[in-house]
Amino acid sequence: MAGVLRRSPVSGLARRSIGFVDVLAQSVSAVAPSAAAITIPSIVAAVAGNGTLWAVVGALLLSLLVATTVNQFTRRMSATGSLYTFVSKGLGTGAGFVTGIAMFVGYAFVAMFSLTGCGLFLATLLGSFLPGIQDSTLLVSVSIVALAAVCFLVLARGIRLSTRVMLIVESASVAFILVLTIAMIARQGGGIHWSVLSLSGTTPGEFATGTVLALMAFVGFESASTLGAEARKPFATIPRAIVWTVVASGALYLLSTYSQLVGFSALGRSLTSSTAPVNSLADAYGLPWMGVLLDASIATSFFACAIASTTALVRVIFSMARERLVSPALGRTHPTLKTPIVAVAVAVPVLAIVPVVTIALGGGVWEAMGVLLVASAAGYITSYVFVCAAAFVFLRRIGELGFWVGLRAIVAALLLGVGLVVYLIDRSASASSAGVWIFLAIISLGTIVYRVMRMRRPWLGSTIGVYDETILQDLLGGLPADPVPPGDPIGRR
Repeated sequence: MAGVLRRSPVSGLARRSIGFVDVLAQSVSAVAPSAAAITIPSIVAAVAGNGTLWAVVGALLLSLLVATTVNQFTRRMSATGSLYTFVSKGLGTGAGFVTGIAMFVGYAFVAMFSLTGCGLFLATLLGSFLPGIQDSTLLVSVSIVALAAVCFLVLARGIRLSTRVMLIVESASVAFILVLTIAMIARQGGGIHWSVLSLSGTTPGEFATGTVLALMAFVGFESASTLGAEARKPFATIPRAIVWTVVASGALYLLSTYSQLVGFSALGRSLTSSTAPVNSLADAYGLPWMGVLLDASIATSFFACAIASTTALVRVIFSMARERLVSPALGRTHPTLKTPIVAVAVAVPVLAIVPVVTIALGGGVWEAMGVLLVASAAGYITSYVFVCAAAFVFLRRIGELGFWVGLRAIVAALLLGVGLVVYLIDRSASASSAGVWIFLAIISLGTIVYRVMRMRRPWLGSTIGVYDETILQDLLGGLPADPVPPGDPIGRR
């Protein structure tokens, strides 16, 4: 049939092989709600003060604006490149490439952050049985390498295995956090503690900064869209997975934030008075044994996040390789496992080496994690700004721009743009300021590289933005899929 391809532009992946649960596991694990629910409240409280709970509410609403805007694309195309591909369809290839670089920073740095965090909490867990060992940076470094090796094996074996591992690990972690949170609320007595809902003493600037910091707990919810080619019903399952992830994670964060605020208020202390607030509350309310399980829960959540973030990262690299923006070799897939094996083999060692070298140079584990998190969050927020702006332009171009859809896209883009500036200014004055400069340097370098590439390869403008399209195999009576011939990664012959 004229106009129908024999092969998908992203052929080689396990096309139409995973269901809604697997897609949901990808987004949930990338968000790492268990780890975020424990750590984010105190980070936000340090800035927002009495407005902490409302800052989390603001971040939830803003994330929903972005999620529903992203879904304007996920309901219309299945793209392994995710936001990078979507932006190229709305704002052009230049903006798409910058978004791809921002996503690369977001996924890669949060994967390194998660590997380091998992190694740190595993060391802390061992320290409960072998006092003193938790201070060993060598143990953390060895753990990072071992965890990266496990990630490689899981990712190389196939998308179904990786999503099932993520689902089991994160589900167990979330279940424990819920039990712990409910137990602490029960120990604090019934009724609503209205004092934590007060905004007294919180300035608009502090509230805005707190909201942006709380937004870090939600980043990664869009990663399900990188599985567009592999999902069975991508136009139905991916939009639902994205929205459900934001709603479920937000509910967990609100519950955790509320319990921590009420708990410390009952003790006559501030949430920011402890470096490990949940552990302190567990000890104060007669639940000291929860500390060991808490460390294990956070470690497993970090591990699931590392797998999910790396899964999304290698698919963005895979998409760029199919478009010849990076080496075409990175677009090769395993003939039987249907995984982007070359991209996995290149990316995973780098994700392990960078944090290990940083720690070895004397940067410290917590300090390295702070820098990685700042750069990652900046990358995510930048890509969200671009995709929201792109949605407005894209829908208008195809004649499907509705008033409320357009309003959501514009409001989200403006709020995120302001939030990004606030975030970068705030973090540039913190101990993790290196993350800001690393992010800006990578974005600037990526922009220069793109300009040079377009000058030397003007045809790139017509190859960027490929996504999974209908092929003859999808049609009733269609032909079976052909293997991809050498030199034809797009599959248009």
